[in-house]
Amino acid sequence: MRLLLTRPEPDAQRTAAALRAQGHHVIIAPLLRIAPTADAQIGAGPWAALLITSANAAYAIAAHAGVTPLRTLPVFAVGRRSAEAMAAAGFADVTTADGNVGDLARLVAARLQPAAPLLYLAGEDRSGDLAGDLRARGFVVETVIVYRAIAATGLPPAAAEALAGGVDGVLHFSRRSAEVFVDAARAAGVLESALQAAHFCLSAPIAEPLVQAGAADIRVAERPNEAVLLALIAAA
Repeated sequence: MRLLLTRPEPDAQRTAAALRAQGHHVIIAPLLRIAPTADAQIGAGPWAALLITSANAAYAIAAHAGVTPLRTLPVFAVGRRSAEAMAAAGFADVTTADGNVGDLARLVAARLQPAAPLLYLAGEDRSGDLAGDLRARGFVVETVIVYRAIAATGLPPAAAEALAGGVDGVLHFSRRSAEVFVDAARAAGVLESALQAAHFCLSAPIAEPLVQAGAADIRVAERPNEAVLLALIAAA
């Protein structure tokens, strides 16, 4: 298949390699740029555990000046990829919910006592309300924004050309990138042809901007897991 991958770097390269290994032709067009918040103010705690809902948080905290004492804390991550990224950043005690934000809240509630102080390393744009869910369960949660996703000003020329000529599928890993994709395709005058492709989405909320734009062929992974999404593409 001829696929357009809108995922930010550095994950775009890794995902593209996996797709190419399946025999697909991949055009990489990151529509978001992840910018760590260098001056993020991380309190002294004490914290019972860290929470992350994106591998981008792992990349950001790994470069933060205050990362060393945090590495001694247990980490609860939303999925396998975010857990792997935290392990690669030097965190030894990492547990994954292997699901979505609701699954992560339930995992934390099952493993920790209420009132345990938790540090949520988050992005500026978030899906769901992890902190609110856990506070409702009796936990104390401090949310610190450690990265921001900056939207591209438009489609890369190669992506606009590919969409104009027709691609078989487009991959979407976040709701924000799906929103940017629709806006950028419209601005480039290729939205009509872009919506004719199959759109492979990591979750139903991610697919919503594409539904609203009029995409007819939207395929959603059964679980918000990259391996499941790639298997969906392989089955197509």
